[in-house]
Amino acid sequence: MGDENASRDNYHCAPIIGYHRAPLSQKFGAPRQPNLVALTSVIEMRAPYDTPAAFIGLNEFSDIWISWQFHQNYINKENSINQADNGFRPQVRPPRLGGNQRIGVFASRSMYRPSALGLSVVKLERIEIVQGRVLLIISGADMIDGTPIIDIKPYVAYSDAIIDAASGFAQAAPVSLDVTITESAYEQFMTLVNIRQLHRSDSKNADTEPTTVAALIYKTQSQLLVSDIDVIKALIAQDPRPAYRRHDIKIPFVMRYKSVDVSFQLIESGQLQIIAIVEVS
Repeated sequence: MGDENASRDNYHCAPIIGYHRAPLSQKFGAPRQPNLVALTSVIEMRAPYDTPAAFIGLNEFSDIWISWQFHQNYINKENSINQADNGFRPQVRPPRLGGNQRIGVFASRSMYRPSALGLSVVKLERIEIVQGRVLLIISGADMIDGTPIIDIKPYVAYSDAIIDAASGFAQAAPVSLDVTITESAYEQFMTLVNIRQLHRSDSKNADTEPTTVAALIYKTQSQLLVSDIDVIKALIAQDPRPAYRRHDIKIPFVMRYKSVDVSFQLIESGQLQIIAIVEVS
């Protein structure tokens, strides 16, 4: 019992104050760093942290820091309090270095961390108060749908921005690749958009229904819009494929975005090309 108590002293428990609601439900395709893609998403606050009083003054800041949890990598501590220590990875292989070179985990932003915590600075688009609850509309997040939110803090430019900082192996933003789309894939996309819009216009009182938390989240997670094709291209331009597959020609990969699966591949010209967009079955 004494050893277990001593082990627990090495851990800090933090409440989950909200959840990230986003178009990306899988890790594949998610930006590897924040602000690489202007992807709009929502932070849905949980009670009692969703009270408007807790956010007074935040709308005066353009950007915010988000502390969050790599929940799809999280080691379940219910099995063993020491299991996280047993699974510690002292080194990782960043995709930025080709996926072959090893560096220390603390010299990286790898998701395989002892704390399973991420840290991102994102743009605060606006604060919505819906049905008495707070939702933060943000853009530029590198989190997927369902990500637990641990903390929110304002970004302060005079102290948070270090102009002459050395950035190790990541001195500049990664180069975005060119992305094209086949005519058939674009037709598939537009057909799905038109079908969704038709269903919405046919629903009773679609334009007069009050905004609800569920409706706002549905729009973020599932509702397909014409503008989504530009977001899809921007996500694929980051090349989410594993580093060791970067030179594989005409090997299809699938990225799930909202309610569709987007298939793309590297073509002979060195471009990534979207070859199919189909509704998730």
